[in-house]
Amino acid sequence: MAQADLARPVTKASWTAQAVETLDSDIAKAFELAIAGRAGPVHISLPGDLLEQTIAEEQVTRNTKAELQVRTSPLAQEVADQVISHLRAAAKPLVICGAAICTGRGRKTMRQAADALDVPVIGMESPRGVNDPGLGAFAEILLEADLVVLIGKPLDFTLRFGEALSPSCRWIVIDPDAALIARAAKATGDRLLMSEVADAQTTMETLTERSATTRAKPSAWRKHVSDLFAYEPPQWKSVRAKTPDRVHPIEMCKAIGNFIEQHPGATFVSDGGEIGQWAQAVVKTDRRMINGVAGTIGVSLPFAIAAQLARPDHPVVAVMGDGTFGFHMAEFDTAVRYNLPVIVVIGNDARWNAEYQIQLRQYGAERAKNCDLLPSRYDRVVEALGGFGALVSTAADLPDALNRAYLSGKPACINVMIESVAAPVIRR
Repeated sequence: MAQADLARPVTKASWTAQAVETLDSDIAKAFELAIAGRAGPVHISLPGDLLEQTIAEEQVTRNTKAELQVRTSPLAQEVADQVISHLRAAAKPLVICGAAICTGRGRKTMRQAADALDVPVIGMESPRGVNDPGLGAFAEILLEADLVVLIGKPLDFTLRFGEALSPSCRWIVIDPDAALIARAAKATGDRLLMSEVADAQTTMETLTERSATTRAKPSAWRKHVSDLFAYEPPQWKSVRAKTPDRVHPIEMCKAIGNFIEQHPGATFVSDGGEIGQWAQAVVKTDRRMINGVAGTIGVSLPFAIAAQLARPDHPVVAVMGDGTFGFHMAEFDTAVRYNLPVIVVIGNDARWNAEYQIQLRQYGAERAKNCDLLPSRYDRVVEALGGFGALVSTAADLPDALNRAYLSGKPACINVMIESVAAPVIRR
């Protein structure tokens, strides 16, 4: 198989190692490419004959660098001052950051920049884009903006390539990838005020430093955006499942959010289709990992295992759907073998609900086909592998199940029988 060719479209670089003597340099080059500019994966294909070779120590071509350095492109101070000037001149500016800065450190940086600039700063990392329920009434915010500064955020389908905003909205694009700047320039035309190749994290820090001494008074616009960003439909406060022996996704996610609040330092992980969107909308924490703009399904359990390894003294709670469970259920065996007590909460509606909802919208109920699953006892699967399992069919039982899972000290699966409803699209 031409593995390097297969991997090339979804990597920063992909090649086949040609000789064992230069493998050291191949690996060093891969790491440097992976962390340079916009970080991303690099693929090296290792042929079987290469892996079976034996060579003398003196034949190896060594990497001469003592350690790899993360190379960044900081934003020049004079460029930062120009950006700040444009932000000050705009009536309703927005700064939108990409997924790379949606980390614990990055979110803190975004808050600091928002305070220093007195401008709304929003991070986007969901495949739902403008319909990400975790961003409240975000679509309405975009329609009002007259200037958008993209920092490490591609102008892509998540922003409908700019069509989600007013046609008169102006743009500034700062990104470590010149190709993405060129794409944005093509889409925005003469509405692009300026662009610059620079790293997202250091750009935010530079903007904060340069504006800290000239901070404007708190604006009504920033307060308005904050209110829309935090908006949740009023009915969410009292929503209950309509089906007996079922839990509404909001009830499930509120219990998870409360558990995480009770455990400072806990990590929240989420993927899946509809259930992932409910979880990301309701569970509020900076320490989270989601399935990203690609909307990958199945990654939350491997992500959770990695997070538990990184922070063994803090709980890790992963949310997934019943369809997701089928992708990597064997990784519960990994978690048991390595004593990694991740807590996995499954929203089980016995359905590939994301696909079902698409069929329902586009074709009607009579043509919604082949999306049903069995209401399987995934909790028993995990128990059989040596973990903790619990079945929950009422909202009142979930907080206790979460505590029992945590106290068990084992990899845990809480199988929550949920009502099958579509993920929210929030509008006021």
